[in-house]
Amino acid sequence: MLPTRVTLVEVGPRDGLQNEARPVATAHKLGLIERLLAAGLTEIEATSFVSPKWVPQMADAADVMAGVPRRPGVRWSVLTPNLRGAEGALAAGADEFVVFAAASEAFSQRNINCSIAESIERFRPVVALARAHGKRVRAAVSCALGCPIQGKVSADAVDDVVQRLIDLGADHIGIADTIGVGTAGQVSRVMERTLRRLPAARISGHFHDTYGQALANIHASLLLGVHIFDASVAGLGGCPYAPGATGNVATEDVVYLLDGMGIETGVNLARLMEASRYICEVLGRPTASRVARALQARPAAQPG
Repeated sequence: MLPTRVTLVEVGPRDGLQNEARPVATAHKLGLIERLLAAGLTEIEATSFVSPKWVPQMADAADVMAGVPRRPGVRWSVLTPNLRGAEGALAAGADEFVVFAAASEAFSQRNINCSIAESIERFRPVVALARAHGKRVRAAVSCALGCPIQGKVSADAVDDVVQRLIDLGADHIGIADTIGVGTAGQVSRVMERTLRRLPAARISGHFHDTYGQALANIHASLLLGVHIFDASVAGLGGCPYAPGATGNVATEDVVYLLDGMGIETGVNLARLMEASRYICEVLGRPTASRVARALQARPAAQPG
């Protein structure tokens, strides 16, 4: 029942860096991206076309996209929360637009100041633009396993948003545990519902590791045939509206897990470690990856 190959979507350059308090230079972002490519990652969420007023870290989105290497088989995705962002992404040559809607009304209001229904309507022109230019649209359902404001989120609420995004025209749906509170049982229930609406090839998991459950949640998804997951090098990231929420699951940890299960990813762990060390040096702090910490403590180890 387990997949033989898993696709990892590296979200470190966008989701991982967007909430950094100190500006990260464009050259350093591109340096990270070059090392991720060298590790074998081919699906990279590079940046976000949002207002610099709200997300100053992403003010150089056009410059980042101008500097990424264009290679066959590599897909560059960018967050496009509205039509203006989508127009910027189109001009910059993005391959995939990413939109998001919360499964929690409270979070939607706090995060983007509108209801779930209103947020989805905002994406209608984004999807129309993508369709007109042959671009893919990936949609994420945030707070699918819990909300920092309202608490529990029902599987029915997630299922409702999934169907709305399908109706909108999304090519792919990501189930996101934005604050990292979900457990394997929850994940199984939500993924089973989503698999009734879409094949596994159009579904992914995005798990933060606040409660240390991300790898367990990935394993639960694998057992259902889900084989696409977001991950963030060095475990970078977090949610500004969820105090204490850590970053997405570390790419190193996911690769180590999958390597041990005999599941192919195309990612070389030793080279991934180089990308991890690089960005941690740039940011001036230790990695959040358990695997990276363990391997760094054993300099003679030869991962990958």
